[in-house]
Amino acid sequence: MYRAIRMPVLAALAALSFGAAAQVAELNLYSARHYQTDEALYANFTKATGIAVKRVDADDAAVLARLQSEGSASPADVVLLVDAARLWRAEVDGLFQPVRSKALDARIPTTLRGKDGGEGPQWFGLSTRARIIVYNKAGVKKEDVDTYAALADPKNKGKVCTRSGSHPYNLSLFGAQLERLGEAKTEAWLRGIVANMARPPKGGDTDQIKAVASGECLIALTNSYYLARLMRSERPEDRAVVEKIGMVFPDQAGSGTHVNIAGGAVARHAPHRAAAVAFLEYLASDEAQAYFANGNNEWPAVAGLKIANPALDAMGPFKAETLPIAVVGMNQVKVQRLLDKAGYK
Repeated sequence: MYRAIRMPVLAALAALSFGAAAQVAELNLYSARHYQTDEALYANFTKATGIAVKRVDADDAAVLARLQSEGSASPADVVLLVDAARLWRAEVDGLFQPVRSKALDARIPTTLRGKDGGEGPQWFGLSTRARIIVYNKAGVKKEDVDTYAALADPKNKGKVCTRSGSHPYNLSLFGAQLERLGEAKTEAWLRGIVANMARPPKGGDTDQIKAVASGECLIALTNSYYLARLMRSERPEDRAVVEKIGMVFPDQAGSGTHVNIAGGAVARHAPHRAAAVAFLEYLASDEAQAYFANGNNEWPAVAGLKIANPALDAMGPFKAETLPIAVVGMNQVKVQRLLDKAGYK
């Protein structure tokens, strides 16, 4: 287990531990993160502050639906979601509140936060994941899939598979493309992907990777941590999958690879606001950021931290796009209209 918390977060946690902890016995967390390694994060926070973390686990949509149905009576203090589009949607729906924090301002890049309306951002990215392309090494050359544009290239007809176009991971990627290309070119690109599909969209990202390995399709999109999980697996069937596929960070000669986030926010009606802010600051500490990287194969949101993850190391460094993630989230409504026009299910 990593060392106890340090840096600017220490002061906030100490203040809670020796002051507010007497009044705050627990913190209510609504989380769409379902990763076993996150348990250590919550245990360390409790150890430092004496505040127990009481969790409600569900997927993003269910978390947001619960917040909406509970309204001002919601006991939620902190909300963790795993996609920029969903974070933006929750902000628009008035489910978060702004946070002004010197520790978060210092550690979380402005491109990985919600927009600051004057009182602070309403959400903060806490870890990142890349939207990469995987390909069947026996059937495709790496140079034929080294850009997102290649997914729509006629030379790849009948080779592409994806999960639903309306899934948040794809909505965020497509939102980034929309910001760069404009509506007409993005629609044409989406139509090209549909024309190149080996089968209708279905399943999750791991399913796409396995479909590429089996030859059901030859090219697919996936979030990087799904591939990293397979790379770190000791199961023979997972190792066999990894041996058959290659991966590429798209657009390294251009705008860079699309990066999405998992992020957190203070709930609009949080009964324990001070503890909620301290919890977000804790998640931006070196030790917590290391858990994100080494436990769930995500890159830290905080720049410059060293990680010890053999799969991420094997993937190597890459150029990431620099679009503000909040702008990407804002484009999801337009993207859905384009998906409908393109016939992308």
